[in-house]
Amino acid sequence: MAKYKIVALPGDGIGKTVLAEAIRVLDAVGFEAEYIYGDIGWEFWKKEGNPLPERTIKLLEEHKIALFGAITSKPKQEAAKELAPELQGKGLVYSSPIVGLRQYFKLEISLRPCRTYEGNPLNFIRRSKDGGFEEPAVNVAIFRQNTEGLYSGVEWSNPPEQVYNAFMTHPKFAKNYGNLPKEDIAISSRIFTRGATERILRAAFEYARKYDYKSVTVAEKPNVIRETSGMMYQMAKDMQQKDYPEITLRNVNIDAMTMWLTKNPEDYGVIVSGNMFGDIVSDGFAGLIGGLGFAASAQYNPQTRVAVFEPTHGSAPKYAEYQTPIVNPIAMIEAARMMLEYIGEQEKADRIRKAIAKVVKDGKVKTYDMLKLKGSPDVIKQGAASTIEMTDAIIANL
Repeated sequence: MAKYKIVALPGDGIGKTVLAEAIRVLDAVGFEAEYIYGDIGWEFWKKEGNPLPERTIKLLEEHKIALFGAITSKPKQEAAKELAPELQGKGLVYSSPIVGLRQYFKLEISLRPCRTYEGNPLNFIRRSKDGGFEEPAVNVAIFRQNTEGLYSGVEWSNPPEQVYNAFMTHPKFAKNYGNLPKEDIAISSRIFTRGATERILRAAFEYARKYDYKSVTVAEKPNVIRETSGMMYQMAKDMQQKDYPEITLRNVNIDAMTMWLTKNPEDYGVIVSGNMFGDIVSDGFAGLIGGLGFAASAQYNPQTRVAVFEPTHGSAPKYAEYQTPIVNPIAMIEAARMMLEYIGEQEKADRIRKAIAKVVKDGKVKTYDMLKLKGSPDVIKQGAASTIEMTDAIIANL
């Protein structure tokens, strides 16, 4: 009997391709699991009017851990046109199923490690003092609060009277916007709560301690966004002084962070931010390690222990139609490796990372993105490895 039961959510497009490759690697490293496949994504939107069926939610409620591939999203009107004829005109509105999972299960902790592999031709380089070039080793873990902030969805266009009147009680709103017609105003709220902020900060400090990072950096904007960013930084200071004195706490404004990450990315260890700024800084650092083919993330709730692991790339539906798959599976394999770390299978996670590192450093097997080719069916003829060939090489090095 398998030791673990994992919910497998292939989703759309290349999600189906890369998830299958990640499971091949998990099998090869000796991870004993039963994979229970769940329905999610665009096909279920078209057929059922719901890209996240209730039966899939129940699977995750029961088994807690999921590997997620990728999903397709389209604009509102285009999505409505693709509904089955019997579902059209019923007021159904498409919403992202991955956002739905975050909200339903309160997956408030998002972790994205950004770590370079030596020899990756997509790694960030900079000019050195002697006029040559150098390639700093990036090893950053970014913690993003995943359910609050600007992504909480509390917003209005032409705000209702009670909302408008509430904002009018603030002197700056009254002075700057009080003379405008209500229908000309759109408001998005940025909400931080102490409980969720405490949990994301605690997760960042605990990770730094566990993996021997020397610093935690709060990447927010407390000098301007004084209430929300200010609360996060003050809570971080209190927590560091009380519980983590051996870890250096840094405070870097998000705009400055986007500059420093391309000047001295090797100086940063763990970074923690609210939802929007965490989204920004994690994409920035992901670009330094190779981008979409190498970037993976975990989303979890430390109280319920529900966790979802995924690559950060999209479904790339046109690539899914190629006879020979060309996409880089490493991001999905990295997501599977993060899952192993999460459930305590550190030795297997380390073996996978070493196997990927060896393939990348050897440089004999490179997918089209690593060769800096434009994605098309003929990249195989130009020397690019297929998705399957890259996975084969990683497995051979286990």
